[in-house]
Amino acid sequence: MLKYYKRSLLFGLAFFLSLLNPLFCEEDYFFDLEPIIVTKEAVHLLEPYYLEYASSNDYAINSPVEALGLSPVDLQSRALKAGIQTDYSLRGSTFQGVLVLIDGSRINDPQTAHHNSDIPLTSEDIERIEVIPGVSSSVFGPDAIGGAINFILKKPGEKKRVLQGSFGEHQAKSGLFSISDKLDNLGVRFSLENKESDGFYEDTDFENFIASFVSSLDIPGGEFNVNLGYQEKEFGAYDFYTPASGFLSKEWTKTFLLNTGFNLDKDGFIIKPNFLWRRHFDKFALDKTTVRSRYLNHHRTDVYTPSLYFQDQIGQLGRVGLGIEYGEERINSTNLGKHNRNHKSIFLDESKELSNDLDLGLSFRLDDFDDFNNVYTGSGTLRYSLTKNSKVHLGISKSTRIPSFTELYYNDPTTLGNAGLSAEKSLSYEMGHSYKKDKLTLKTTGFFRYEEDLIDWIKRSATQAQWQVENITEAVVSGVEEAIKLQIHKNIGLDANYTYIDKRTYDQGYLYKYGPNYIRHLLNAGFNFNLPFGNQSVGFSYKKKPRRDGWFLLHAHFSYNLNKYAQVFLRADNLLNVEYQEIEGIPQPGRWVEAGLRLEW
Repeated sequence: MLKYYKRSLLFGLAFFLSLLNPLFCEEDYFFDLEPIIVTKEAVHLLEPYYLEYASSNDYAINSPVEALGLSPVDLQSRALKAGIQTDYSLRGSTFQGVLVLIDGSRINDPQTAHHNSDIPLTSEDIERIEVIPGVSSSVFGPDAIGGAINFILKKPGEKKRVLQGSFGEHQAKSGLFSISDKLDNLGVRFSLENKESDGFYEDTDFENFIASFVSSLDIPGGEFNVNLGYQEKEFGAYDFYTPASGFLSKEWTKTFLLNTGFNLDKDGFIIKPNFLWRRHFDKFALDKTTVRSRYLNHHRTDVYTPSLYFQDQIGQLGRVGLGIEYGEERINSTNLGKHNRNHKSIFLDESKELSNDLDLGLSFRLDDFDDFNNVYTGSGTLRYSLTKNSKVHLGISKSTRIPSFTELYYNDPTTLGNAGLSAEKSLSYEMGHSYKKDKLTLKTTGFFRYEEDLIDWIKRSATQAQWQVENITEAVVSGVEEAIKLQIHKNIGLDANYTYIDKRTYDQGYLYKYGPNYIRHLLNAGFNFNLPFGNQSVGFSYKKKPRRDGWFLLHAHFSYNLNKYAQVFLRADNLLNVEYQEIEGIPQPGRWVEAGLRLEW
């Protein structure tokens, strides 16, 4: 485990080396804000929805995970700051039912989706984030019951140095250093980031270190990319997985990531070979107060995913793509044992203009799992242009999710896995309307999903000793999403979205470990003020879950440009100091204020 003084030395060394670079004094390097965009985008026909609520230099963003805070994603956080431990939910899915991607390659953790927010990227590495709920996510394969989240990396394309530091309440401090350059055809970026705090409550301290390397080589007909990431976390995990039980837990994780591939385009014929490897270490102590805890678990998982994708224009068929993928998942655990499983996949997608006003999109996928039956999934979408500015769409898709290793094999005093679980299956429908003209974009989508063999942790009675994971017979999810983007003034923008969800589970009256943890009402809104002296933003969110009171959170960010190289900023979360719990039984912090300085040249 790297200690903080070593990390500080590393940041200091990086800064010293950057000062030796004569480019520091050149006048060509100026302070320029580059937008990070959250996109709700269909794979084929549903137009991208841009939520330009922040930028890589807008300090409302504390991590790539927190960047999703104004999207339709329900962030179910156990620790607010730095993306320490956050689950994702889309359209009423469980936390396991969202697929996480980097540049279109799946990185879901096979041990448990609780680790899907272990993403070794800094805010300097992200160009945009695509949020793909519902029908359009099925083309990416298993786990996209509610949808998918795709982190798109920013290509290194300019000479830039970034040094940023901040301090705040609860002994919070952070440091970021990033250096990028473009030499002929090769662009590279190296970033280091460290965040830590003593915590707002007993056993909520954290430390988070990230190192990333992103490279892109321009070659005839395309590019070759090599991306590396490392993340190390140590954090107090008060009741993270045992809500309201009072366990002072501790968790340590390490994540290694390699994602490499070619993007080739020869006269419209696209070839994309890719390889991804993700290794994750997880050490968890259920009760850190015990010197030799009987329930000190060590887990190591590996995911290997080579893939190959082709796409071309084929006569009357339209734009057709063909992909093949192999995935292997391994775990070596003191609690779960040693296991490995693999799947082989082949998938097709097509987009076709049927007329000037009508477009069709289709996808089909076959996944051959070694431990489960073959699974056929796919989707179909139709989009019709009512007018130049108004469009409607219809969609249907079928998705699946195989159980995690934790769901299959875990055992401790409070929870018990089930090796006999079946895969989840879902059938989704949606219908929507979009309007875009000048400075206004409006979107409305209604959705319905039928789930079969839903997997969840339950008790059949209050006297049952352990939470047992089971296949619940079925569930029905329905709801509506509304979104608005409005440029009120040349310097003032508004982004807002609202989601309503109703989920009915036919479950014989079971008790749930995390309760009905989907969102009934989710409202996010953000105002961005692009002023001559700096960017300012004010945003709020309202959440309401079934059988619980809702909560309203207000956030703000203020910045001031000292000159073209330097900017000071102030960031405040939960300004009204509201007491709330994302997951019932796990407290969240009150008001949290941080201030800092950013240098960019």
